[in-house]
Amino acid sequence: MDISVVILSWNDRSYLEECLESLEQGSVSHSLEIIVVDNASTDGSPEMVESKYPRVKLIRNRENLGFPKGNNVGIEASRGKYVCLLNSDIKVLGRCLDILVDYMDEHRDIGMIGPRILNGDRTHQSSCRRFPTLWNNFCVMTGLAKLLPGSKFFSGEHMFYFKGDRELDVEVLVGCFWMVRREAMEKFGLLDEGFFMYAEDVDWCKRCWASGWRITFHPGAESVHYRGGSSAKRDPVWLALTQQRSILRYWKKHHGVTGQVSMSCLIFAHKCARWVAALGSYVMRPSKRKDSLTRMQVSAASMMAILGRSNGGQA
Repeated sequence: MDISVVILSWNDRSYLEECLESLEQGSVSHSLEIIVVDNASTDGSPEMVESKYPRVKLIRNRENLGFPKGNNVGIEASRGKYVCLLNSDIKVLGRCLDILVDYMDEHRDIGMIGPRILNGDRTHQSSCRRFPTLWNNFCVMTGLAKLLPGSKFFSGEHMFYFKGDRELDVEVLVGCFWMVRREAMEKFGLLDEGFFMYAEDVDWCKRCWASGWRITFHPGAESVHYRGGSSAKRDPVWLALTQQRSILRYWKKHHGVTGQVSMSCLIFAHKCARWVAALGSYVMRPSKRKDSLTRMQVSAASMMAILGRSNGGQA
């Protein structure tokens, strides 16, 4: 088996159907298996897969296992030389899979590769990142990255200055679309299930590089990412706390307690400033009070979590 496509899904029926349809209609000359891992959806997603795509292997989890553990279930059930992890809101275009496989066959030191990612209107979507540092996070939190979008020095983790117009080795590929060489994955391991969602992509890429494998962006292959997946259905406070918890876990794992504390201080200062700004908006712009109140709640919950007084938000 050449390619194992693993799609993790949670209440994304319409996007999942379009993703599977794009795989069926795409031009793939290599042998292919498709595995859908359903994280206990209640919107009829697994039933749709069973009725419309009988050749797809469906794995039903009894509960939402999160992004890393859910994907690992699919990886462990796969057989391909290359494992392609897709978000359910991805539409694979044309010969995307063939192009990536052929390129990895020609460059055997590449452990992970990703295509050019497009928005729904076919404009470029940034999918390449740098490893997080205190500096690039400071640039984002202070607005320097937005003020100077073309500057590599002042950019954040996201490489917005890179327009995806050439092949490039990158530190991190965003986890909406990965193709991974199984041989490499056997060296750097599965996704870290200590994360529920967020930051697991940075962690996986860091381990890939550390084990001696390259990570490459290939603009000749393309896919659409609608950014309308399951995270959009979550409570904003829960999302913010989950992301913050994952970020701080990553910093402790790779930079120790000192790094984690430093990042916590930076986040706390940023959330404090955002709370004040949201309060000002709440007072001065009555028509926006609902949004301002949500931002205040998110910022307050994030600060309380750092102080160790959070209830964790609501799923």
